[in-house]
Amino acid sequence: MRYKENMEQSIHDIAKHMVAKGKGILAADESTLSCNKRFAVLGVPETEEMRRQWRQLLLTAPGIEEFLSGVILYDETIRQQTDQGVPFAKALQNKGIIPGIKVDQGTVDFPGHRGEKITQGLDGLAGRLQEYYAMGARFTKWRAVITIGESIPSQECIQKNAEILAEYAKVSQQQGFVPIIEPEVLLEGDHTIEKAEEVTTNTLKTVFVEVQKAGVDLQGLILKSSMALSGKDCAEQASSQQVAEATIRTFKNSVPKDVAGIVFLSGGQSPRQATENLNGITRLGPHQWPITFSFSRALQELVLDLWRGDPAKVGQAQQAFLKRLRLNAAALAGRYTLDMEEK
Repeated sequence: MRYKENMEQSIHDIAKHMVAKGKGILAADESTLSCNKRFAVLGVPETEEMRRQWRQLLLTAPGIEEFLSGVILYDETIRQQTDQGVPFAKALQNKGIIPGIKVDQGTVDFPGHRGEKITQGLDGLAGRLQEYYAMGARFTKWRAVITIGESIPSQECIQKNAEILAEYAKVSQQQGFVPIIEPEVLLEGDHTIEKAEEVTTNTLKTVFVEVQKAGVDLQGLILKSSMALSGKDCAEQASSQQVAEATIRTFKNSVPKDVAGIVFLSGGQSPRQATENLNGITRLGPHQWPITFSFSRALQELVLDLWRGDPAKVGQAQQAFLKRLRLNAAALAGRYTLDMEEK
């Protein structure tokens, strides 16, 4: 069923559209700082206009509606328009893609807990959501970060982030949005996959205790999760089969069956690694929740490298974007192979 903005839809309806079979969600919600850092590496001018052109390249690429159910936007992006003067949110709606919005305001140090962060942005959230709703957004996203290191994460940090995520989700649903909660266990570090599984399981269990305590409607809620991965500096890197088994085991031990769906962040994995691991997870199915991708860099990295701010390269870059979407759609069907990267 195609998403139509003029339909009266419940958050349950919207959540179902967001995890429609064979489609994923593009995370195009990089902050201005993060986007500029990527531009700087490639020599792209770090201006609002170049950020608009980059987002336009992605959001107006012909055919993306075959592979995307939703796109997470950033505050700057939802206020921008195409060259033809069409707001980006409306351009997505015209393709049958649901616009969403990142609503957290970044992380700050967790007092008394060295090396740990909590996420801010609850102040004034309801008012901001009302504005975003008028702009066409129908789902929200909030990211918390959990770091694995010496003596961390602390249970206090996990608990505080869980409480904040629950409050954000509750306010979002009250304003008519489907919330995506994203408690990301970071890839940085030399931890084993076993440690990642342990921390992710504990984090998700803690989050869902608080989410249910807050009265959040699980059927109108999406989980955006890390996969269970070896730390990027770990001497022994887990195989895609090991990642798949550990990840699904984590979910079975921590995620309530009523949650509307689970989407994966790529979290610093290479495009190929993220797609290969997604494929491995799919092949262990069927699962009790709809499972799909919500990648950022794993979809955009090669595309940005091709474009580099050159208007003449837009078409070529859009084709590269469609290829990555197609490969991840194949992974959702368990049909991805490395040979497909070369075709």
